[in-house]
Order: sequence, then C-alpha cells, then structure tokens
Amino acid sequence: MADPGKITNVVIAGLGGQGVITASDILAEAAFRAGRDVKKSELHGMSQRGGSVTSEVRFGAQVFSPMIPRGEADFLVVLASDQIEPNRHALRPDGRLIPPEWIDESRLANRRSLNVALVGALSAFLDLPEPDWLEAVRANLPEKLREMNVQAFQTGRAAANVASRKELK
Repeated sequence: MADPGKITNVVIAGLGGQGVITASDILAEAAFRAGRDVKKSELHGMSQRGGSVTSEVRFGAQVFSPMIPRGEADFLVVLASDQIEPNRHALRPDGRLIPPEWIDESRLANRRSLNVALVGALSAFLDLPEPDWLEAVRANLPEKLREMNVQAFQTGRAAANVASRKELK
C-alpha cells in the first residue's frame, strides 16, 4: 500500500488538439473516485494553433496547491515526442517519463485515442483501482467514443507492463 501522506505529482504535456486536458481530467477523476484529494491546473499556451499544452495533476490524502514545484513531478506523460525536452525539467531525477513511443498506434482503433492509451500506461504505475480508471474514461468521453477509448486504455496499460519489463533487463 502506498504512503497515505504522499502526494503524487503528474505532468501531462502535448500539443493543442491532442487531448492533454481530457487525459488530465481522466486522471483527476480516477484519483477522486479512489478517495484522493485532487488538484489540477493547466496551461493552454497557443493550444488552438497546435502549440504546447500542459496540465498538472496532484493527488493524495490532502493537497493544498495545484501547482507542481519545478523538478518534482513523479511522472511526465508526453503525447508528442517533441514535447519531451521542453518539459523534462518538470520531472524529478528518479521520476518516470511515459513517452508516446510506448504505444503502437496501429493497435489503436483511432490514433486520436493516444492520450487515453498513455493514461492507461500511467495507470500501471499508480495505486488507483482499475474500475475507477475505467469509470473515469467513460465519464469523460461521449458515449460513442467510450468503448474505443476503454480499449485504448487497456492497450496502454499493457504497453507499460512491456516497457517496464524491458527496463529491468
């Protein structure tokens, strides 16, 4: 069981239109459903023109601020490879980068589900019940997109397990 006093810090970064905000909404809702205090912030930048977008989610027993101090993110989830270096400073030295390369987009029913697949990858490292994740996916997407995104979530979760095994070798 995770330390109940620990705050988990997650930065999700990508480009406008990739679903950064939806991904952070799913994470925040899954943590809330699991009984955690959740705070969230977002920076849109030039998001409507494909510019950088980041969202920060913090959760734990009690969270006072939505802002993650520089260099203290436990996880950095990146939806576009060119957003890794501009956001790497957010990650703590022993934090975990979850890059888009972990997901084989050919395994997704729609490549626009990459954001949900990467949330699925993140879920493999967090102590939140899978049913809470699945309910959060369904609650944050229109009905016609729900099951396709549940499948994307499961694809990402499996990809994280494969990536973790490769890191251990």
